[in-house]
Amino acid sequence: MTKQIRQRSGFGYFAHGLELANTPGIRRFVLLPLLANIFLVGGALYYLFSNLDIWIEQALGQLPSFLSWLSYILWPLLALTILATFSYFFSTLANFIAAPFNGLLAEKVELHLTGKKVNDDGLFDIIKDTPRILAREWRKLLYILPKTIGLFLLLLVPALGQTIGPLLWFIFTAWILAIQYCDYPFDNHKISFNDMRGNLKQKQGKAYGFGALVSLFTTIPILNLFIVPVAVCGATSMWVAEFKQQ
Repeated sequence: MTKQIRQRSGFGYFAHGLELANTPGIRRFVLLPLLANIFLVGGALYYLFSNLDIWIEQALGQLPSFLSWLSYILWPLLALTILATFSYFFSTLANFIAAPFNGLLAEKVELHLTGKKVNDDGLFDIIKDTPRILAREWRKLLYILPKTIGLFLLLLVPALGQTIGPLLWFIFTAWILAIQYCDYPFDNHKISFNDMRGNLKQKQGKAYGFGALVSLFTTIPILNLFIVPVAVCGATSMWVAEFKQQ
C-alpha cells in the first residue's frame, strides 16, 4: 500500500530533498550525479571567478556617462546575474550528462517514499533507455534555449537590461529549474514533457518556490556543487505528494 506523503511548500520540498539525499539506501545513488556536477560546475566557477571583474567592467562601460552613478547598484546585480547564468548553464550540462543517473535516483527516492517500485528495470535496461532519456533532455533544451537567448539579449540593452534583466532572469531560472528537476520523476512514468509542464502550472506557487531556492543555492560557491542530487530528491518528493495521484 502506498504511504501517505504530506504536502509541503516549495521551500519545504527542497529541505526534504536535502534530508532524502542523506538517507541510507539513497546516498549511493547520489554519487554519480554529484561527481558530474562537481567536475563541470567546479571547473566553470574557477574560470568565472578568474574573469568576473573584467566582464562586469566591460558591461558597465556601456552605460551613458550621466548614468555612471548607477554602477554602484548594478555591479552586485550583474555579478549575481553572471554567476547565476554560469551556474545554470553548467548545471544543465551536468544534468544532460548525468540524466540516466538522475532518473535512477528519482526512481529510488520514489520507492523509498511510497514503498512501490516505479518499474523493474535493471542496469542493462537503463543503458538501453539512455537514448530516449537524452532525447528528453534535448526537448527541455529546445524549450529553454529561445527564452534564454531573449533574456541574454535584454541584458545587453544599456540601463534597461542591467536593471530589470537580473530580476527577470531569476524568475525565469526558478521556473526552468523546477521543470528541469521535476521532469525526472515525471519521465520515469513516461508522462510527456508538455503534460509535465501543464501539471506544474497548476501548482505554480510551489514550483516557483522550489525552483527559486534551487536557483539561489546554485549561485553559492561550494554549496552549488552538491545541489543536483538534493534537487532531484526534492522534486521527486513534490511529484509523490502533489502529482502522482493525478
